[in-house]
Amino acid sequence: MTDTARIERTVFIISDGTGITAETFSHSVLSQFDSVKFNQVRIPFVDTMDKADEVIERINHVAATGAQPIAFTTLVNTELSTRIKTANALFLDLFAGFVEPLEQALGVRSSHSIGKSHKVANSAQYRNRIDAINYSLAHDDGQFVKGLSEADVILVGVSRCGKTPTSLYLAMQYGVKAANFPLIPEDFERGALPSTLHPYRSKLFGLTIQPERLAEVRQERRPDSKYASLPQCLHEVGEAERLMRMENIPSLSTTTKSIEEIATTILHEIKLDEHQAY
Repeated sequence: MTDTARIERTVFIISDGTGITAETFSHSVLSQFDSVKFNQVRIPFVDTMDKADEVIERINHVAATGAQPIAFTTLVNTELSTRIKTANALFLDLFAGFVEPLEQALGVRSSHSIGKSHKVANSAQYRNRIDAINYSLAHDDGQFVKGLSEADVILVGVSRCGKTPTSLYLAMQYGVKAANFPLIPEDFERGALPSTLHPYRSKLFGLTIQPERLAEVRQERRPDSKYASLPQCLHEVGEAERLMRMENIPSLSTTTKSIEEIATTILHEIKLDEHQAY
């Protein structure tokens, strides 16, 4: 089915908090429908009846001019939820779907507190996550070698293979202190890892990538350069993978994997699964 023939539906993400939970869930569910183009509209902080009425007006306007929209909601306030559900949409209520059955199973009422999952600014977990983000920023691309002993993991690989976004995702989502260190042509000529990394051998995890894809990525950054040429990428990836095998460093190709998949694999491989997402 071509793009021009694809079905289109508007999807509203409605929350009395940030809407992040509903948005994440909606992405997972909607990704199962390849033949449909979803136009997503996130509406956070719907915490008054006036705002609820504005949302109803927006939903009904879309419904009147096209197909019935879909609405993912995480509205803790039952009055707001009931009000918004008078709009013309297919409602997928995450709190009604999960909180209510849990209340019945546990025999207790939930707190029904708006945005509670994100109100953690004073918690130890939140502070740990901020510390991890600052750490990963300071230890990006081998720019600051002092403090590597504090790292939970040190990602190694050639330039532009995905080390930086993976490091930041691990920090932001899991509070993992992730440093990353580039493998460069001088390392390949020497046939050994940088001496800086030797004391932290057990913390290393390698990222690699198909040379053809690496050339595409580098071409966007430095067009028509030796750095972006396919022969250079073939050489660097081959040498980096040889080093990883020689040093018995666990590794993963980032070519076809999402950041989420890469991060989850790293957490599992280096036994950091106890870190919790926020």
